[in-house]
Amino acid sequence: MPNIKSAKKRMELSRVARTANRSNRARIRTAIKRVRTAANADEGVARLQEAVALLDRAATRRLYHPNAVARVKSSLQRHVNGLSA
Repeated sequence: MPNIKSAKKRMELSRVARTANRSNRARIRTAIKRVRTAANADEGVARLQEAVALLDRAATRRLYHPNAVARVKSSLQRHVNGLSA
């Protein structure tokens, strides 16, 4: 345990950020899984829009690296395009 007031504060802020980040990452992983398990193209497109919105927000907030987000979005888009073919 830290003895210095600022260290205690940082520890609490880090805990809050860690729980928020964990929750956001879980939501993104779930959204990605929903896109991959979509039964048809219409369902895939709807779920893709939700996933892309979450991914873009995560990239803006640096939860994930923007290039990693772009790679995942591209992969999901290719998957949904394959559903319609």
